[in-house]
Amino acid sequence: MTNQRSRRDFMGLTMAGAVGALTPSWLGALRQPASRPVPTARAIDPDLVVINAKVYTMDGVRADAFAVSQHRFVAVGTTAAVKAMAGARTRVIDAGGLTVVPGFIDTHNHAGGSTLLYEVLVGNPFDVEFVSIESIVDKLRARARETPAGTWVSGYFHDDTKLTDKRQLTRQDLDRVSTEHPVVVRHRGGHTAFYNSRAFEWAKVTKDTVNPAGGTFDKDATGELSGRVTDRAMNVLNAVGTRPQFSDAERARRDRDGIAHMSKQFARYGLTTVHHEGGDLAAMQDVRARGDLRHRINYEASGAVLEGMIASGIRSGFGDDWIRFGATSEHTVDGSFSERTMAMSVPYAGTDYRGNVTESQDTLDAWVARVHRAGIQVNCHANGDVAIDMYLTAFERAQRQFPRADARPKITHCTLVTDDLVRRMKALDAIPSMFTTYAYYNTDKFPFYGESLMQRSMAFRTLLDAGVRAAAGSDFSPGPFAPLMGMQGMVTRTGWDGTSWGLNQRISVSEALRVNTLHGAYAAHEESIKGSITVGKLADFVMLSDDPHTVKPDVIKDIAIVRTVVGGETMYEA
Repeated sequence: MTNQRSRRDFMGLTMAGAVGALTPSWLGALRQPASRPVPTARAIDPDLVVINAKVYTMDGVRADAFAVSQHRFVAVGTTAAVKAMAGARTRVIDAGGLTVVPGFIDTHNHAGGSTLLYEVLVGNPFDVEFVSIESIVDKLRARARETPAGTWVSGYFHDDTKLTDKRQLTRQDLDRVSTEHPVVVRHRGGHTAFYNSRAFEWAKVTKDTVNPAGGTFDKDATGELSGRVTDRAMNVLNAVGTRPQFSDAERARRDRDGIAHMSKQFARYGLTTVHHEGGDLAAMQDVRARGDLRHRINYEASGAVLEGMIASGIRSGFGDDWIRFGATSEHTVDGSFSERTMAMSVPYAGTDYRGNVTESQDTLDAWVARVHRAGIQVNCHANGDVAIDMYLTAFERAQRQFPRADARPKITHCTLVTDDLVRRMKALDAIPSMFTTYAYYNTDKFPFYGESLMQRSMAFRTLLDAGVRAAAGSDFSPGPFAPLMGMQGMVTRTGWDGTSWGLNQRISVSEALRVNTLHGAYAAHEESIKGSITVGKLADFVMLSDDPHTVKPDVIKDIAIVRTVVGGETMYEA
């Protein structure tokens, strides 16, 4: 397997590459925790008690208080009973009637903190905001002025349907940035990018260049290169020019700062566990060691790290309560929903184009079988029904060849489903890690698909009814990661623009909360330690300014995070 097969290539974020080998220097902090008894309230004064709260435990227990010792819940019940447990050393938080829920879990996030800190952001990473093409050109011109000729000038977090100009960015627009630099604007979705003429010239791509397998060089109405390039065709342009250079020390510093920055953002939005798509493991451990890691990391490996895991016999689940190996990073099978390149069994409206399949069935079969045989949880990026079918086929074959109980294959995105695909997912106990904020943030892209397809896209209702444990996967940077924005979209299926799509897929607030908590834990075989406020589980919880069950559904996203707590320690307080 090579890095070329990882979606991190598509994302184009400035995260450090995977470490080259599994060595004791970075495995030291990831040793398996020894089993230990859960402390009881009678045996030790609690470190923390929370009282007078409206607690949604997610395990069926009704409560308004709980106690924490040694980073775990040790009692859940009434305020009177829990308050009576408090000793002289116990910290008491009086919630004053506020709502408390388990910590939110995001099962798919690219966590590009260094991009947020150091790169040119041409769009809003966190919320709906319209920008002008002129503003994009101006920002990139400013970067070009301080960049040596021949070195790439890059913009990030572009959203093609959130331009005040109401048209696509073009090659000619980016020619105004510079004729001496290759220029690229990367769509936040990670599967398309927009280039200037210099980049095409250096890559020797013309209007007559044949599209490579799994990608396209798009044309304008006159047949000339438009500037837009999709999926695997981006590799051709990305291979030319010079990238900004950093020393090893500077790169490591940027990675550490990026992880610490992202961790603060996650805590601010109520996330207590995030599944990271790769990244620098050494930097993550450095941030943890200096006390700046505010969320738990489920590390999803690809490239050299995944190869090292296979060679060393390391399986999913190895690690501790803060940094643990999970499934693989998403192995890409098709294109993007938001950028209209996912592989579908029907053509996109008004065209004969059916999206991009990014690798063959034989190649996919071999990769899935190798990873599955190694005892590592398999995870593939599959948006369209064609890609989901390919992945399920590959996993069914691997499971027949190398049977393993409770494997829980993870399907990143799993956007467009059919009844037969759902039946096969249920049979495998597959875990769809699905877009959540898209139903609010990206409704301006839904007309490209139409109501008929949207009735079976992001199909939480269909999957939950079938008994499939769908989990929340924001896919940041392609989508905002705010869990409450995601819950609002799941409950209402109504976007920022007031349009509603696929109302048949709406789910209840309680179900949306379960998707964002307990199902997220299940996705990583962590349901015994996370996902609910239950005695013995890690004390990860969030205090909200209002109750999403009782506010109007169209304001759920506006509920404030009052406090985020991980292992009984406050990581964010408003």
